[in-house]
This record gives sequence, C-alpha cells and structure tokens, in this order.
Amino acid sequence: MDRGRLSVIACDSGKVFGDRVIAALHEKIRSTAERDGLANDLVESEIETIQLRKRDEVWFASGEVKTQIQENVRGDDVYVVQNFHDPNSNRSINDELMALLTAVNAAHQSDAEWVTAVVPLYPYSRQERKRGREGITAAQVANFIESSGADRVLTLDVHAEAVAGAFRLAKFENLRPYRVIVDHLKKNYDLTDFVIVSPDAGGAERARTYAKHFRTAFSLIDKVRDYDQPNIVKEVRLVGKVEGHNVLVVDDMIDTGGSLMRTLQTIRERGANDVYICCTHAILSDKAVERLDKAYETGIIKKLIATDSVVWGQRLADRAWYEEVSVAHLFASVIKHVNQGRSVSALLG
Repeated sequence: MDRGRLSVIACDSGKVFGDRVIAALHEKIRSTAERDGLANDLVESEIETIQLRKRDEVWFASGEVKTQIQENVRGDDVYVVQNFHDPNSNRSINDELMALLTAVNAAHQSDAEWVTAVVPLYPYSRQERKRGREGITAAQVANFIESSGADRVLTLDVHAEAVAGAFRLAKFENLRPYRVIVDHLKKNYDLTDFVIVSPDAGGAERARTYAKHFRTAFSLIDKVRDYDQPNIVKEVRLVGKVEGHNVLVVDDMIDTGGSLMRTLQTIRERGANDVYICCTHAILSDKAVERLDKAYETGIIKKLIATDSVVWGQRLADRAWYEEVSVAHLFASVIKHVNQGRSVSALLG
C-alpha cells in the first residue's frame, strides 16, 4: 500500500546526510526505471517531486528553536532527518534534539499523514537502564519523539537494543551497517589473514557477525568499567589469539577514544600485526582525534573506517587514517520500502 507523496525534511545538522539520502533515492528511481523500461519524462517527474522540502530552522537569542515548514505537506509521508553529532556545528546534542522535536511536531501540526524521524545515531542510547539514582534517558528521548508526533523512528546500530522497548506508540526500526561496511572492506582490503576483535563483551554478537562474513576467527576484550565515571575503564583483558595476525576491531561507536587506546595497546602487546578499526558511529569527542593521530603516527593503527552517521567529511579529509563509508543508500532503501508499503525486514539485518 502506497503511503502517499514521499517528503524529506532535514534539520540544519541533518542537511548533508539528507542530501545524500535524496541523491540515493534519485539513483534508485533511475535504476528501477532503467530495469523496467519506463519513460524518461515519468522518471524525471518523480525525481522532481522527491527533494528536500523547504523549511526554516529559527534559533532565538534565548537559545530556543522552532521549525517552520515552507511547503504543503498535508497528507504526505514525511521523513525528518537529523544528525545529533555535527562536527560543523557549535550546538550541543540537546540543541540538536530540540531541533528534531520541533521539526517532527511541525510536520505533525501541518497534517502530514505519517511522520518518521530519521536519526542515524540515536541520542542517549548508552543510558538505557538504571545504575543507582539516575534516570533512563534513552526512554525519555523515546517519549519526547513520540509525543512530538512521530509514527516511526529509523536509526542505525543502536548501542542498546533495549531502547526499542521504550517506544509505545511509534515503530522503531534499527538498521544494520554490516553489509555496507563488509562490501566496502571486501572491495578495498585484503582480508585473508584477519582476526576480528570485539572491544567489549557486549559487542561479541557484532564481532561474530563480521567473522561469519569473512569466515575467520574472532576474539574479544573483557573490560572492567568504572560506572561512577564516564569513559573510564579500570582493566582490559584479551580473550583469544591475535599473535601474528592482522586485526580488525569492530565497534558501534568511538567517543573519546580513551578505552579504545587501551584496547589497541593490549592487542599490539599480544603480538598483532596491522590493526584496523571499523565503527558505525565516529563521535570522536574530546581528544579522540588527537589520540587517533598519535596512534597512526606510532604505527598502532592503519585505518579507521566509519559510516557517515556522523558526517566528518572535509574535517578529517587530511587524516590518512580516516575513511568514511556512506549508509545513505541503506536509509534510502528503507524509506522507499516503507513509503511503498513493502517489507523492510531484509534491509534491516
């Protein structure tokens, strides 16, 4: 069942990724038309209708924000794109969250038939359970998004799958980047002598998935964390063998890079050869870039391959250790399937 006209709205910090999704949608329309032998004028007409809708994201001197949609979206199937970690913006993650909520609500108030929040990196996903006297912020964010009018949330490789249980009204779709990343690695790297390493026990299933794709062994790092302090690891132990092998460390996110450096040091101490890192979300806050610069200069790592859930682009273009792989086509495929009422199960795994 077709859900009506497909409309994409991008927040300021979501515009670069939004443009990539639009380009991917256009590419899919053209490839489908070529396969089915459709007339060019029909193809170009459909492409013309799928553009970023005009909107204004207005920030007031007080720090408040509002979104004004400048085009008619009544009855549309609307997708609102936002990147919460924007290296080119001085706004906080909380500012970006509020910008998303105002955009979602603007679409809802404009009588859109369906509203989907497209957030490649789900915010506060590491705060999905209580440890002492604290809130469950991942669930709070879910409540905010739902109460703003979203019917669905599309995200990528969420840190804690328990986040899905926080949604009561909106549907939650967690996309996986494995196929995109694996295809990129197979095309660009010789992976005949690699061991996959998970940087923590929680990522064992992720490492197992990559190991299955490459038909190789995997090891994992056992970390003892200090949960009274963020990003602090007390002890690191390697379970498995890496001596004499190249290593691919696979993780969902790199934040400050502090615990990652401990992991890399342990791997090299255990006799690994070249070490590559593959992560979904390259947040790289605080001194992470500086740490990765040093790790590359001293030969600890060869490359960091990350998706554009955080769009670094030209900001890291001069870093020989950084490589960005776009997941815009993955999101475009899911958006197209949802809009046309087709199954997305095969695209999520």
